[in-house]
Amino acid sequence: MGDWGFLSTLLDKVQSHSTVIGKIWMSVLFLFRIMVLGAGAESVWGDEQSGFICNTQQPGCENVCYDWTFPISHIRFWVLQIIFVSTPTLVYLGHAMHVIHTEKKMREHQLSSGGTRSLKVPKYTDEKGKVKIKGNLLGSYLTQLMAKILIEAAFIVGQYYLYGFIMVPMFPCSKKPCPFTVECYMSRPTEKTIFIIFMLVVACISLLLNVIEVFYLICTRVRCRPKQPSRKFTSPENPANLSGSRWPTTEDALKQNEINIDLESSQSIRGHLDGAKEEKKLLSGH
Repeated sequence: MGDWGFLSTLLDKVQSHSTVIGKIWMSVLFLFRIMVLGAGAESVWGDEQSGFICNTQQPGCENVCYDWTFPISHIRFWVLQIIFVSTPTLVYLGHAMHVIHTEKKMREHQLSSGGTRSLKVPKYTDEKGKVKIKGNLLGSYLTQLMAKILIEAAFIVGQYYLYGFIMVPMFPCSKKPCPFTVECYMSRPTEKTIFIIFMLVVACISLLLNVIEVFYLICTRVRCRPKQPSRKFTSPENPANLSGSRWPTTEDALKQNEINIDLESSQSIRGHLDGAKEEKKLLSGH
């Protein structure tokens, strides 16, 4: 298998221009797909064709049966899967690097011109060159996520139709030039089955992370932005609105009763005082 260093270097640059979930996806890609595939796949599938034995001496029969059973080797299939899944991310990296380069030139031009106001303000990067995922860059990021979801799902379905998810030890074959239906046997089927299931689980985790990241971006940057509540102040020019009032509680009712009793007592005292004044006036008149 070829060297993964160049691809790893490119994908490592994407981490600084992606979300937290995107960084987790990148770690899963590096640790559980590229490294495991490079370290363990060749030792498991190294004898794939040499250990494929059929119970016939007919020349060419084993080669034809092997080609019919495995149209493409598992290792090459997984290598293609990693390359195709990583391609949309690399396209987004190219877009992000182009934005960074353009806005870096814009800042340099502003500094050289003394900060003229007519110049455009950088939209996607800050002074340190960190990318803000919004606008066209957000659309590019969501597009590469959707592409990765479709590619990942297509490879999972394709693996199921090509080989299935379990390596059986015996394969019947009746292809020409085999003289009759021969039985062919694969070496170490249990170990290969464990490896196949492991790679399938990692692919499903990668697919799930991409789906979660899509909903995360849509929720945080498009739909679920918190709305700032409008503050209403009560004043003579802006009286309180009754539509926002709540139902009175028992405590409110007791307070209102006390206020009513105080008002009634004050009115009665005022009435007595008014009566006393009237009586005093009448006496003074006589």
